[in-house]
Parts: sequence; structure tokens; C-alpha cells
Amino acid sequence: VLYMYLWTDLGSLTGLGFCYSITKGPENATVLAGSEARFNCTVSAGWRVLIWLCQGSPVLTVLSSQGSVETTERFTSRNYSSGDEFTSELIIHNTQLSDSGRVECSIQQPSTNNFAFLSVQVNGSLLIKNSTLTVKDNQTIEIVCEALGWAPAPDIAWMTNDSLVDKSSYVTQQSPGSHGLHNALSTLTLTPRDTEVLTCLADIEALPSPQNATVTLIFDNS
Repeated sequence: VLYMYLWTDLGSLTGLGFCYSITKGPENATVLAGSEARFNCTVSAGWRVLIWLCQGSPVLTVLSSQGSVETTERFTSRNYSSGDEFTSELIIHNTQLSDSGRVECSIQQPSTNNFAFLSVQVNGSLLIKNSTLTVKDNQTIEIVCEALGWAPAPDIAWMTNDSLVDKSSYVTQQSPGSHGLHNALSTLTLTPRDTEVLTCLADIEALPSPQNATVTLIFDNS
């Protein structure tokens, strides 16, 4: 009811000649599911109402006369003033994959920089079934690394000791999982010449560093 009132009653403000505007809109964000996403919207003096929308639906309102009107714990805000400008920071708590999409800041004035996009990514599991393998001289083996429940599908790379393995040595296949998630299966083929540690790396943009799984190849030349 509150949002309907604000849109209908305060919508007439756009026709009253107010010259306030959004001076800096929100910026795109990529976060891991379960973490917070934050968006800032800065407006000039004279604003009356600021409404945050996610995927077209209003989630939080800020009134110049009384501050933030929060209707759910998942969407909260912090407000800052500097000189003649006012900044509203929208905080989306416990982000979910379904939160991905357009995040908009509206002051009911025409604006070209009032929206950004949220990308929520999921860090899944990564597994090499064997932690150690014994190999003999001239034996060619396949090592399988399995990534389950990611969004988007992760980029897979391999390392031997501290060096990246050439991409021609492994094949990675992606497949859809459940609930909009993705799986990947990477198979590395090699003929070891010495004892070495192999590492499978899975990476998505939201991860500060790739997730990894390792296997130790024990070379038996007896």
C-alpha cells in the first residue's frame, strides 16, 4: 500500500518543475551467493522520495522527511549526506541466485544513470576422487576433476607442481545441473616422469582466488 501511494501521489512531483537529479547512479556488482550486495545512489538537493527497485519491483523507499522505510530484513539501507548531495546505500542481505538482474534507483525524474546489474554467483564443490596415485614408468593415466553446483559454470585449469598445464592436455565438459546451477568435468591425460602434485583450479568472477583440489602422483620406477 505504501509503495502504491508513493508512486501515485508523489509521482506528480515530476511535473512541478523540481530540478534535482541523480548525480551518480549505482554500479554493477558481482557477489557470491549468501553474501551482501551494496549499491549507492547519489542525488542533488531538492529530492523528496527515492525508491529502490530490484527486477522492476520496489524493495525499499527513502523519504527526505523521515528517512528509510524498510519493509523486509533482506533489503536495508544506510544514508549519507555531503554538502548539498544525499547518498542512499542499498544493502541486499543473503543474496540468492534469483536476485541477479537489474537494480534501479528512482527519484521519479528522467535519468540515464539510475540502474545497474547484480550478478549473484554460486561457489560449488570441487573434487578429485583420489588424493594419491601410484604410477609406473611409461604409464599414461587420466585424472578427473569434478565441479558440481556452480553458477556460472567455472573456468577449469590444471597445474603440475607450480606450472600451468597446456590446455591441449585436458578436456573440460560442462553440463546443466539442478536449480539453475552448472557442473563441469575436466579430464587430464598425462604420462608422468616423476613424482608430482597435480592441482585442478576452478574459477568464477566473484571468487577472490580459484578453488582448488589436488592429487599427488607417486612415480614408481622399480
